[in-house]
Amino acid sequence: MMDCVENRLITSRRGLLLGGASFAAWAYLPKFARAADGRDPRLIVVILRGALDGLSTVAPIGDPDYAGLHGSIALTADGAHPAIMLDTFFALHPAMPEFARMYRDMHAAVIHAVATPYRDRSHFDGQDVLESGYAGPGRVQSGWLNRALEALPRGERVSSGLAVGPTTPLVLRGAAPTVGWAPVALPQADDDTAMRLVDLYRHRDPALASALSQGLQLEKAASGDDMKPKPGNAAMQMRQVARGAAKLMGADDGPRIAALAFDGWDTHANEGGPVGRLAFLLGGLDGALAEFESGLGDRWRDTVVVVATEFGRTARINGTDGTDHGTGTIALLAGGAVKGGRVISDWPGLKLANLYEGRDLKPTTDLRSVIKGVLQGQFGLSDRVLAETVFPDSAAARPMKGLVA
Repeated sequence: MMDCVENRLITSRRGLLLGGASFAAWAYLPKFARAADGRDPRLIVVILRGALDGLSTVAPIGDPDYAGLHGSIALTADGAHPAIMLDTFFALHPAMPEFARMYRDMHAAVIHAVATPYRDRSHFDGQDVLESGYAGPGRVQSGWLNRALEALPRGERVSSGLAVGPTTPLVLRGAAPTVGWAPVALPQADDDTAMRLVDLYRHRDPALASALSQGLQLEKAASGDDMKPKPGNAAMQMRQVARGAAKLMGADDGPRIAALAFDGWDTHANEGGPVGRLAFLLGGLDGALAEFESGLGDRWRDTVVVVATEFGRTARINGTDGTDHGTGTIALLAGGAVKGGRVISDWPGLKLANLYEGRDLKPTTDLRSVIKGVLQGQFGLSDRVLAETVFPDSAAARPMKGLVA
């Protein structure tokens, strides 16, 4: 793959040292069932690291400037591999038929022209902002999802959780647990490599080393081989990790909240249109969503999956049939609890004068508003907690209403 050098550095800095996919869930989580309606909501956050081309995933075919900007990789509504029309303006990449089915069933939605507050184009800083929940990079070593967990009311505990991957994504990292729950990590590598990683972190981060060690002990008993993605096939890795995560989260005593991170979305060259590299990755993501649906069973009706990335890609393709680091992109929602069947967008248009800095899809929706809307709909968090604790200093980004059915 022709990923940029910085993104390869992120892989080592951020902790995806042993594979292309990671999953984190929390042990001893409170059980969030609401007495009034008997719901037992679940939330899965999927982070696509490398910057997703939103204009190729959900294409604005109705925009007269789209085809000229995206050139050879632009999607079309006809031809050998037609895009899947979501409405009269937007069309979904043909590699995502499962998401299209969920959309038709009103259990999936798209938010277009979305971005975090970050406006530069560094993968590492962009991912830091996406996962920390702060407006700028380098603020804290905790994530917004962890802070959301800490804000939830404490109730009956569930007693099992598992993390696949050598470290926990920042979005779920935080201070030492104070309410009886703790991280458990399950490495995706051979025992010798995993133990070397434990030794490395024993001096740098004793708490993480302890979690890794627990994960090694739980590995054989808890999951077997079905949660160990085989190397070399990113699409299969996504499906396998999702399958294992769904198996855990579908259990009565399983985790209710999880975060996954998938690598490899930095498509500078040979991105491909309806077929090619991006299509291969999107097919893996589509398969992962289907695995969540089937694996969660009856729990799917109370589940929301949020798919997000650090920033988008340029509106115009480059000289190597790829796209460079951009700004506006998409977020995807899927799950039985999603009020779906719609593309939500204040569309800015793709004329040169409307592009951000003359090159990118202009963001018109704050990603924090989307995530706040999901957290509020699923778990009832207040505007104040969301604006001050989960996403500090974000009062202007109001929770998006009506995302959860």
